[in-house]
Amino acid sequence: MPKRILHGVVVSDKSDKTVVVQVERRFTHPLFKKTVRRTKKYKAHDEENRCKVGDRVQIVESAPISKHKRWTVLEQASSA
Repeated sequence: MPKRILHGVVVSDKSDKTVVVQVERRFTHPLFKKTVRRTKKYKAHDEENRCKVGDRVQIVESAPISKHKRWTVLEQASSA
């Protein structure tokens, strides 16, 4: 099965080798037919501590790294 790739924004880089990435998804509400935004935060492994708050990143599924980390930073695009 292919690994999932998500796009998000780094909201915290305080932990060592870990960043918190906020991922937003949009969908149409089944009853009201209005576009709804939902966000979820993922802890991702950042080996070189390169990512800073505000950076747009891609994260990819990985084997469990710690109790809460199941994602790894794949690619980083600095904030504008």
